[in-house]
Amino acid sequence: MDGLKQIWDTFFDLDLIGSTLPTLLKEGLLNTLFLTVLASAIGLVVGIFLASGLMSRFRVLRLPCRWYVDILRGLPHILSIYLIGQGLPLAGLTMFGNWTYGYAALAIGLMEGAYMAEIFRSGFQSVDKGIVEASRSLGMSHTKTMRLIVIPIGFRRVLPALTGQFILVIKSTALVYLLGLAAGQREMFAIAQDTSTNNASLSPLVAAGLFYLAITVPLTYVVNKWDKRMREGRPAAATAPAAVRTEEALV
Repeated sequence: MDGLKQIWDTFFDLDLIGSTLPTLLKEGLLNTLFLTVLASAIGLVVGIFLASGLMSRFRVLRLPCRWYVDILRGLPHILSIYLIGQGLPLAGLTMFGNWTYGYAALAIGLMEGAYMAEIFRSGFQSVDKGIVEASRSLGMSHTKTMRLIVIPIGFRRVLPALTGQFILVIKSTALVYLLGLAAGQREMFAIAQDTSTNNASLSPLVAAGLFYLAITVPLTYVVNKWDKRMREGRPAAATAPAAVRTEEALV
């Protein structure tokens, strides 16, 4: 019985969980969502830019983008966040001053942008060549065809895969504790970790885990349902983005 009580107190101390919940809700959840939105916006811009480079006819543009994507996708998330988020201020690149969230969002955005680039590239290249050739035959330039035809169609096709990538961004925010968050800046994991350390119990971390699950699991079901609907409607068109998402899940 003592063993079971010790296990219960370690993971499911209800009093400790109850006392941690208000801070998780008022501070941790809001900071986590704010960081997710900021990092996702940076990732989208970086991803579209890199996808354009990966599709470029010019080797001088295509190769640096390929190296960027391969390197950032090959490094562990925790290492990338530490090197970028801590490395930039240490190297004197203090564009965000003492605002830790700026460095944290930039680190996650640059990292996730590499993953989003492959999603965008796959979506843009899935656009039927006949549509592109028809646009060019009507006198549209390459840039105008990309802006008005390829990007809108490709973007719509990658939305399910892209939404799945946003779920990974939410989970990546748990790593920013490495950067040393100030009071009022802590996201859910940082709050749970501090409380767990102070009380010698993992119950706050369990509470934080439940919050993450409450956000990510419903989103996962929505994405899967959305992706299935897209594939059943246009099986050939949705094949490429779905394949990319599966690859990212394995990573």
